Amino acid sequence: MQREQFGSRLGFILISAGCAIGLGNVWRFPYICGEYGGAAFVLMYLVFLVILGLPIMAMEFAVGRGSQKSIARAFDVLEPKGSGWHRFKWVGIAGNYLLMMFYTTVAGWMLAYVPKMAAGTFTGADTAQTAAAFDAMLGNPEELVVWMIVAVGIAIGVCSLGLQKGVERITKVMMVCLLAIIGVLIVRAVTLPGAGEGVLFYLAPDFSKIFADVGTFCDAAYAAMGQAFFTLSIGMGSMAIFGSYIGKDRSLMGEAATIGALDTGVALATGLIIFPACFAFGVAPDSGPGLVFITLPSVFEQMWLGHVWGTLFFIFMSFAALSTVIAVFECILSFAMDQWGWTRRKAVIFNLIAIPLLSLPCALGFNVLSGVELAGVGNIQSIEDFLVSNNILPLGSLVFVAFCAGKRGWGWDNFLAEANSGSGLKFPAWIRPWMRFGVPTLVIVILALGWLPIIQTWIGMA
Repeated sequence: MQREQFGSRLGFILISAGCAIGLGNVWRFPYICGEYGGAAFVLMYLVFLVILGLPIMAMEFAVGRGSQKSIARAFDVLEPKGSGWHRFKWVGIAGNYLLMMFYTTVAGWMLAYVPKMAAGTFTGADTAQTAAAFDAMLGNPEELVVWMIVAVGIAIGVCSLGLQKGVERITKVMMVCLLAIIGVLIVRAVTLPGAGEGVLFYLAPDFSKIFADVGTFCDAAYAAMGQAFFTLSIGMGSMAIFGSYIGKDRSLMGEAATIGALDTGVALATGLIIFPACFAFGVAPDSGPGLVFITLPSVFEQMWLGHVWGTLFFIFMSFAALSTVIAVFECILSFAMDQWGWTRRKAVIFNLIAIPLLSLPCALGFNVLSGVELAGVGNIQSIEDFLVSNNILPLGSLVFVAFCAGKRGWGWDNFLAEANSGSGLKFPAWIRPWMRFGVPTLVIVILALGWLPIIQTWIGMA
């Protein structure tokens, strides 16, 4: 059976960017950027993006395009006879399922807030009242489960229509709308009285925050390195599948750079919405769920037509979440089709049942199962996130790097030939020593720094 292909290069770029653009971009990145010196942190992040994230993304694309398969069969096609690279497929697909087990619940939060904002639920509410409303939602298992199922249903429904008619066509519209909504919200935010202070806080370089002491510099470097690494969704085959759907007319490093620029642009643009609005109304910026679900609703309600701007913001957040869910679902469906020869219909039906069931522990982890925690990590959602972000993604990236740059995998020459096929930015051959030794060192540092505080907690409890 002939491999499905994207109908256009724009479709490939927007869908790959949609997979990379997620909730971490739109609330975590702006805050840590401000915390570590604004534009100074951006520069550090961009360095790590270029030397770490983009080369690994190009490698994952190359494995997909070179094999014309998802990770279910990509290593089987490309690996030397008798080697065991193909065993990684089970780690990769486990990572995709784990990601969906908690990401669909958070996507449901975003969807739930669209009608809440549109109905004027937070009219006249202060931060204490919006915090109470958020806590009430988390404490309601029926509400969380219903919205999680809605998120799964939307994504699976899109994927069931096929690559071009479903995933490509609808994600293209979703991403264009996302970019348009961002533009409207930025114009509104930066024109608020007093918004200039927020823009300065966010974008004016303040190197003193990074170089205050050795500990602060290490924290900033770790944050920038982690953001560059995790934001691109590399390491578990999510990008390999999209590589398998494209032709050889464009070089892969150039495509990775385009997607990285779009991903970073959305992350930066979100800060131009959040910080001017916070400073305009005298609200101190916060991080994580508190910023999105507690602080911002009360900020929007102080604006003229606040419920309209708030609704648009949560539509934007929903598109960011759903674009990732749709992209990862396509990876999961393609795995089943490549590995077991299933039809798309069979894969859709199986996962329409399996993913909501697997996602139940996370949705219930804020209420019915709130007592289930792992010391040093947190609740069920935190455990699932830790397994993916701090373990499977970095270890998976090491596998792709070793497979492409090492002597016992696909081979450097084969990788370069595939990556540099077509017009556009080429992958430099001289970078091989960095890929073989420098990148693994950085990845191991990420792994170690992720585990260190947890091990310290466990030792302290012993």
